[in-house]
Amino acid sequence: MGTRSPMAIPQGPNQRWSLDFVSDSLSCGRRFRILNVIDDFSRECLAAVVDTSLSGIRVGRELDRIAEMRGYPCMVVSDNGTELTSNAILKWQEDRKVDWHYIAPGKPMQNGFVESFNGRMRDELLNEHLFDSLRHARNLVAAWRDDFNHHRPHSSLAGMTPWEYANRSKEDQNLNRANS
Repeated sequence: MGTRSPMAIPQGPNQRWSLDFVSDSLSCGRRFRILNVIDDFSRECLAAVVDTSLSGIRVGRELDRIAEMRGYPCMVVSDNGTELTSNAILKWQEDRKVDWHYIAPGKPMQNGFVESFNGRMRDELLNEHLFDSLRHARNLVAAWRDDFNHHRPHSSLAGMTPWEYANRSKEDQNLNRANS
């Protein structure tokens, strides 16, 4: 069922991804969820998947889709939700040799990067819009995610956007680590 031990701070992209769900509803009252996947090193939102149902099988498919572009992470961090402790996810992480770390129950601060992201998404997007359809929600979430990743500097990333921080040259990353 994954590990529960202290985690090292990621020193490069794809070392650790964090994921979590955030929920909202359409203007008609129908509920939907968003699966957010964050690279903890760069704070980049790798995916924000909007749908009414996101099973463990679907989560695995979305993680594979991200990995096609970036490679697999060394570790994934999540809570103990039923989708994330399902046999589908246990098989996914075993087949791909990806460590999975489950945070302690009732301790969302142990998954702080994605929890912070979810809070920002809630404040800046979900609380500010009424969504007429899933398509409308998907379009607004995609635009917000693009803005978050490519146009917003983060003080925790030396004033760079997540995309800029993730795509610095290896030499720049090593120089920054040496100066820390």
